Amino acid sequence: MITISLNGAEHTIKSSPETPLLYVLRDELGLNGAKYGCGLGQCGACTVIVDGKAILSCVTPVMLVASRSVITLEGLGAAENPSAIQRAFIAEQAAQCGYCISGMIMRAKALLDRSPSPSDADIRAELEPHLCRCGTHMRILRAIRRAALDPKTPNSARATQ
Repeated sequence: MITISLNGAEHTIKSSPETPLLYVLRDELGLNGAKYGCGLGQCGACTVIVDGKAILSCVTPVMLVASRSVITLEGLGAAENPSAIQRAFIAEQAAQCGYCISGMIMRAKALLDRSPSPSDADIRAELEPHLCRCGTHMRILRAIRRAALDPKTPNSARATQ
């Protein structure tokens, strides 16, 4: 049996150790924030944060996250109490179809946690692995800049002033 720390709670996993983390999250634990996009680690829709780093859960066997801290979109906030990054994406209307947005939010969260005032080049480089054809790219950039200035974002530029 594998145990993971998921959104701050310990979970014992029944799935085979080789099962992709995405399937465990969605099928065994009922968390649907991470999306199945390409299943090949090429689109980013399945991105979650493991020990502070954004990873692609569709190509990561659950055995590789045993005893590590996994954060999914559900771990950031809820509809009635969204996190700063979620509020920023809502305020900027950064989602169109919304399919890739959960992955982008997770990657943006990981970026802001390690770099509270990222440049546009930093943001673009961080989001480069994500595929989005909706055309809201400028709104996504504004949302991340907005979250970086939100004093409720841990390590944000304003939180440290």
